[in-house]
Amino acid sequence: MAVALKLTDMQIEDVSKILGEYLSGSDISRHFADMGIGDTSGESTKWRRLCSTFKQYQQIDGTPSKFLEFIQRLLEPSRYVNRQDVFEEARQTINAHLAFAGIEYRQDGKFYAITAAETIDEAHKRVNSLTAKFRGRRLHSEVWKYCRAELLQENYFHAVFEATKGLAQRIRDLSGVEEDGANLVDKVFAINHPILAINSLQTETEQSEHKGFANLLRGCFGAVRNPLAHQPKILWEGEDDAADYLTLLSLMHRKLDDAVKTGLG
Repeated sequence: MAVALKLTDMQIEDVSKILGEYLSGSDISRHFADMGIGDTSGESTKWRRLCSTFKQYQQIDGTPSKFLEFIQRLLEPSRYVNRQDVFEEARQTINAHLAFAGIEYRQDGKFYAITAAETIDEAHKRVNSLTAKFRGRRLHSEVWKYCRAELLQENYFHAVFEATKGLAQRIRDLSGVEEDGANLVDKVFAINHPILAINSLQTETEQSEHKGFANLLRGCFGAVRNPLAHQPKILWEGEDDAADYLTLLSLMHRKLDDAVKTGLG
């Protein structure tokens, strides 16, 4: 495990607030017991319990090792096999803070040393904007995969653009069809000979759902990606819509999670 010499009190507080959103009070007590941690904080609020406890341990140990171990326990990848979007949301948000201490928690469940970000002010600016815009949003891991860097840089114009391109790439990867945009959707999800299907297509309702999904995909490419590709960034006013766009793209990916090849294409 890569361990920072020390986290700032603010970093411990910020990460504790994030952890508190994913844990109940009994969860915290159970993890503390399993780790042999005594809760002497005297706090009742979840994040305050975590913050006070791990500040004390860092002061005693001289490193944040106990805090990082706690994060590893909470974000053990095997616990999120069917909830990858939740895992990525928590991991990326926590990493936005830890990056400025030179630490990154990766998808393999381990911490790694990285080149630390330059200023604390920049760290808080990034993460406050990120958490404010995406609080409560369950962004799919495939969305994070394609636009993580842009989100952490608050570059929402290119974040949406890259995430939409990523959606097309995933359809190509799943189907083997090397088309793009509406042509890709028409060939892969044609109702008569679909290459991919999101359900069994046995009933009129299922066929209607499949057609509706294909229309949503066309909409993503026609209303989101294509205008961004041709419009200068300086004229774009989509920052406030970015969260909605990325949530829509996450929905598309969740549907693709269950899509199957039909052998009909």
